[in-house]
Amino acid sequence: MLNPYLFYQDNCEAAFNYYARVLGGKIEVLLRNEEGPPEMPSSPERKKKVMHASMTINGQRLMASDAPPEHFHKPQGFSVSLTVADPAEAERKFKALADGGNVTMPFGKTFFSKGFGMCIDQFGIPWMVNSPLENQ
Repeated sequence: MLNPYLFYQDNCEAAFNYYARVLGGKIEVLLRNEEGPPEMPSSPERKKKVMHASMTINGQRLMASDAPPEHFHKPQGFSVSLTVADPAEAERKFKALADGGNVTMPFGKTFFSKGFGMCIDQFGIPWMVNSPLENQ
């Protein structure tokens, strides 16, 4: 099993709530730093930040947390890939992910798909949304 684990800059909970709403995800775990064991204390300003979150989207798992400021790096060199069979639904999900973010490749038909697009969402995460051809 291979699951992406994303690190956010203090907006993990907002991102997961958004993905649950627009992608039909189900948040299964959202553990804040203040809920950790006593031997793992956090600073007062980090107590409400997410230590670990897990959600499923169409049976696939996405995990994440709020990275401590000294460990956060802007996401680069990858994209979370979302495959949606119906091109209209793929475009709807793409537009929802791109809302408030940045479109790097507009959604449209390609030689390899019924629809494909790339964006960076409002939380700084790069996405690729693909509606593959039937034979792929």
